[in-house]
Amino acid sequence: MINIGLLGCGRIGQVHARAISRLDNAHLIAVADAFPQAADALAAQTGAAVRSSDAIIASDDVDAVIIGTPTDTHFDLIRAAAAAGKAIFCEKPVDMSADRIRDCMKAVDDAGVAFFTAFNRRFDPNFANIQTRIAAGEIGDVEIVTILSRDPSPPPISYIESSGGIFRDMMIHDFDMARFLLQEEPVQVFAVGSALVDPAIGAAGDVDTAAVMLTTASGKICQISNSRRASYGYDQRIEVHGSKGMLRAENKLENTVEMATEAGFQRAPAMHFFLERYELAYSAEIAHFVAALEAGTAPLPGIADGLQAQLLADAASTSLETGAPVLL
Repeated sequence: MINIGLLGCGRIGQVHARAISRLDNAHLIAVADAFPQAADALAAQTGAAVRSSDAIIASDDVDAVIIGTPTDTHFDLIRAAAAAGKAIFCEKPVDMSADRIRDCMKAVDDAGVAFFTAFNRRFDPNFANIQTRIAAGEIGDVEIVTILSRDPSPPPISYIESSGGIFRDMMIHDFDMARFLLQEEPVQVFAVGSALVDPAIGAAGDVDTAAVMLTTASGKICQISNSRRASYGYDQRIEVHGSKGMLRAENKLENTVEMATEAGFQRAPAMHFFLERYELAYSAEIAHFVAALEAGTAPLPGIADGLQAQLLADAASTSLETGAPVLL
């Protein structure tokens, strides 16, 4: 049985708590949050104890911690948890600074603790199926990966101002997915972007509509499209074209019913929010993390994957600013 302490009882912390409750080999033993009422509410739902973050990290009865707190707190929490010998499950991004992620990597390596970067989309059943079939050679050599990721509506401007920008906040998932499917590191990044959804996003120094082209050393290409607005729901699609064929994962819809009338064919809209769209992925990533700890193997993606995604996000930001491709 793996005893887990949860740091952060907000929206994503609640998702992880529900995922843990479905496992027979893990137990949520304690929770912490900067807002006492949030910790109390989740503790009442789960039966976990309420402790401070420091107390959870220091507790002898805690085997692993989940860090679901704001990104600017990750650095100190990771270093403290590593020093205490705790396995670490950390929400993305690990940190907004690649240098600080490298510092965390050293702390984790020196302590010899397991570290998991929560790129949950790798665990989506459809996306994982594509990656498995690529690895099996079903479509031959990968040539072009296309990733479409569009939110139903933008977050509040207050969030935009502290998010680190669309590449580090939103597209970072797609950068990890690109590496997951290309199976080769990108060596060149070219980005374009505009504020087309809300002028206030542009005034905050960010863009809400962006496209990035990644190229690997062998010439493989990945094209990523992001938008903070999709009137038809949460848009999450992937296509991988190879030398022998193509694999494609479409959107998950609210239901699978299709109606046909003289006006044409009608289908349900796409699921509206990431929590419902990726519910299975959130459960699968927690199950993977716990299973790796029980087996004594390294959970993947690890902290190095968090660093690589951050480096791609940094390169995309630089490319947008300069209007030129960035070589890695």
